[in-house]
Amino acid sequence: MDESSSQDRALEARYRGYLDCLNRRDWAALGDFVAEGAVHNGRVLGLAGYRAMLEGDVAAIPDLAFRPALVVVQAPHVACRLVFDVTPAGDLFGLPVAGRRVRFDENVFYRFDDAARIAQVWSVIDRAGVVVV
Repeated sequence: MDESSSQDRALEARYRGYLDCLNRRDWAALGDFVAEGAVHNGRVLGLAGYRAMLEGDVAAIPDLAFRPALVVVQAPHVACRLVFDVTPAGDLFGLPVAGRRVRFDENVFYRFDDAARIAQVWSVIDRAGVVVV
């Protein structure tokens, strides 16, 4: 087994641990996975801002679950297509969907730092593919 494939497998396991942390709402452990100076779509949020963003997402979508449909790893980067099947509490992406199920995808790329924490995130939600059920 070569070293790069071993690193990639370890980073994928780390990423899946991060998703599990999000799905359990274990905000106290978020710093184990996200760097203090985390950047999201070009904005420096830091760990506190990143946590606040996620907490806001969960407040707006109480049943939010991060489900990976495709994960590609080339350390120090991870690319993922996340699929969501959720019931937002209010509007979502400007759509009046309160109480109705919504399906959508997010394409997200991460750069991990030397401590295997998320340092940078590039996220694009496929708004054209939103389906209201």
